[in-house]
Amino acid sequence: MKKILLTICTVLLMSSSAFAAEEPFTDKFILWTPHRDELIDEYTIKHYGMICREITPQAVVVHWTAFGTLESVWKYFYAEEMPDDEGRLNVASQFIVDRDGTTWRLMPETNFARHIIGYNHCAIGIENVGGYDGREDLTEAQLAANVRLIKYLHAKYPTIKYVFGHYQQDAARASGLFIEHVPDYYAIKTDPGKIFMSGLREQLEEDGLIFYDP
Repeated sequence: MKKILLTICTVLLMSSSAFAAEEPFTDKFILWTPHRDELIDEYTIKHYGMICREITPQAVVVHWTAFGTLESVWKYFYAEEMPDDEGRLNVASQFIVDRDGTTWRLMPETNFARHIIGYNHCAIGIENVGGYDGREDLTEAQLAANVRLIKYLHAKYPTIKYVFGHYQQDAARASGLFIEHVPDYYAIKTDPGKIFMSGLREQLEEDGLIFYDP
């Protein structure tokens, strides 16, 4: 019996290691102290009616940064409080993809991140450096990196069913995932552009993921 259990544990360990080796990103974590947890508690109680420090991923939301370089965006996300509004949870995403396709994980993917109104409680966010002045300037390397990352996440979390761009937040309400307890809390978005989302849909829809019309 001990030999059987040892064999099972060895197989599981090898399987886990193989999966980890396929991670298409490098960790570059932002600051996370008990204070960020307190801010998350305050935010999620207010907006979702519950404490939600960890999520069960059901969607992937794709963004562009609309400003800066990878380093400048990372530094902006690094702070736990909004730089221009002390006491409020800062925005962030679980991942950020640079212009050359290099992908960084800013926190464990099941950690709560504030990146889209109404869906933070169930969505992993991917930021892409670009979108300056609303231009659809994301690169082919970023598209390829997003495809790899979403495939990885979908394999790791079979609970993920939806992929949509930030600008598709209204269409995504058809998923039934939207929750927002603050009236008129809304922001019009254009990221990451229809061209980029069309590219993702073309390469990922056969994986069984649900997309919305670009």
